[in-house]
Amino acid sequence: MRILYIGTGEIGLPALRSLLDNPAHEVCAVICQPDKPVGRKQVLTPPATKVLAMEHDVTVYQPRRIRTEALRVADLQPEIAVVMAYGQILPRSVLDVPPHGCLNLHASLLPKHRGAAPIQASILAGDAESGITVMYMDEGLDTGDILLTETIALAPDETGGSLHDRLALLAPVALARALELIAAGAAPRTPQDATSATHTGKLERANGVLSWEEPAENIARRIRAFDPWPGTSTTLPDGSTVKIYPPVEALELSSGCAPAGSVVSAGSDGLTVACGTGVVRLHQLQAEGRKRLEAAAFLAGRPLVPGDRLGFAQAGIKLP
Repeated sequence: MRILYIGTGEIGLPALRSLLDNPAHEVCAVICQPDKPVGRKQVLTPPATKVLAMEHDVTVYQPRRIRTEALRVADLQPEIAVVMAYGQILPRSVLDVPPHGCLNLHASLLPKHRGAAPIQASILAGDAESGITVMYMDEGLDTGDILLTETIALAPDETGGSLHDRLALLAPVALARALELIAAGAAPRTPQDATSATHTGKLERANGVLSWEEPAENIARRIRAFDPWPGTSTTLPDGSTVKIYPPVEALELSSGCAPAGSVVSAGSDGLTVACGTGVVRLHQLQAEGRKRLEAAAFLAGRPLVPGDRLGFAQAGIKLP
């Protein structure tokens, strides 16, 4: 099958690689976002999908707006387009070009977690499972009919990074099944239940500022969900910022607890902080301009004692 691949994010690399390595398919081109400055030195860096495509001598296009590319897409004569983590909504002029339509590989079990950050949203919501949804694209945001889903269970210590990698490997499995059904003329179309839909917006670094008034379980999920991006942080009593990393434990207390954000204990077993309900025990922290450390090593350089307040002066920032 002649396939146009449209995608920018690294999560789509296994799916793109599976198409490039399959002699039954021809990737006629890859469309991705333009190269972007990366890092402190702002080095202009190509998307990973562009690099992989060029390694296979596949033509790459990087328009700033895909709505300008309808004629180019038509000239490519794809039978189907495969889209994953592209970053723009495709206009009708592009959607109508491939005779078999445009398939989107979305990293959640739609209609839950439509939008830009479905992986983090799944962990934040405490979902028992996630997966890849293969859907026929329309002009809405992840609103098209569902072709199929592949499902995996979330681990108790799942992080945004670990779930990203697991779903990346699941995507080629879902895509292969979908393409086989389409080739056989047996692909289903199941409309989404819009009344069950949830939405998640694009995450910014500010979304990782912890609000200690939340329940301990919610805070623990946020720390795991936002690792590695956008990360989570709070302030120390001296006003400096500290980054917080998994692993993290959410614990219940049989008796009353200190005010939210208060240090309950600090020692070799970690830094325990009071939340709106319960406590969290933190095991890895990183001070500004310093290395990431185990809690005991961090506390050796920046001692904290019971009663100290974290994030006392900062307001909670709600997720998008």
